[in-house]
Amino acid sequence: MLRVTFCLKRLPGLTRAEFQDYWRNHHAPLVQAHAAALGIRKYVQSHSLTVAGVFPLADVRGSTGLDFDGVAQLWWDDRKSFAAAGATEAGQRAGALLLADEKRFIDLPNSPIFLSEDHHVIG
Repeated sequence: MLRVTFCLKRLPGLTRAEFQDYWRNHHAPLVQAHAAALGIRKYVQSHSLTVAGVFPLADVRGSTGLDFDGVAQLWWDDRKSFAAAGATEAGQRAGALLLADEKRFIDLPNSPIFLSEDHHVIG
């Protein structure tokens, strides 16, 4: 399967709670409504938590501990189905609608996005 991983930072002016509420309760239903047109097989939102003592996990690894507000992951069957999503008029309309909504709550220039293929090690 092919996966898109999107590391999300909220727009300035939004609290993490406001961002995550909008993402879960407004954007997620939009993705669900357009999943078929885009060929999306799976969509997972991982909402980051503000928990005391978590950043030592980054410290012991020498990581900057980048503070993302969440991570979105979307799966397609393969590269062909991913490419096909943008080749149809319905897919293009759906993609434009989702992007327009993302601009309402995501700091897009500071939110890395990448494609990957999974290699399962455990599970």
